[in-house]
Amino acid sequence: MRPFRGKTARPDFCKRKENLMASVFTKIINGEIPGNFVWQDEQCVVFATIEPRSDGHMLVVPREEVDNYLDADPDLIAHLSQVAQIIGQAGRDAFNVSRALIVVAGFDVPHLHIHVIPTDSMQVLNPDAKAAGVADDIKASCEKLRNALVKMGYSANVPVSLESLG
Repeated sequence: MRPFRGKTARPDFCKRKENLMASVFTKIINGEIPGNFVWQDEQCVVFATIEPRSDGHMLVVPREEVDNYLDADPDLIAHLSQVAQIIGQAGRDAFNVSRALIVVAGFDVPHLHIHVIPTDSMQVLNPDAKAAGVADDIKASCEKLRNALVKMGYSANVPVSLESLG
């Protein structure tokens, strides 16, 4: 292994091979599969998960297909973390909670993503706990978050349409 020099020691693992099928997240980003978007910039997008643990549960996803957090470029990780913090602050305000839980799991989809979960409790991570009342209307939760982002001064990063980037 090469010594660490501010970049990932194994850059050959950073990008998925082009001959592999696109991840479900890439298909969402490209508009091939529907998504509910609250943020976009040159490096990443933020959209609602289809299995929310709380109202406002979002995924921060890089546009580039990077499989694993451990293999990602540190500059990308820094940017994703900054966006996750902004989304967490907006979620705290929009859903009147005290915190945002940040989780990098990466087992379900081979495309790096950060879960941002507005919450007052770690109970949202309990797989046996039902998320009562959550996701009755994912679009309404997204609109609350989008409005909070605009109030925070991030209107340039809020996509014009909830369902598409552009």
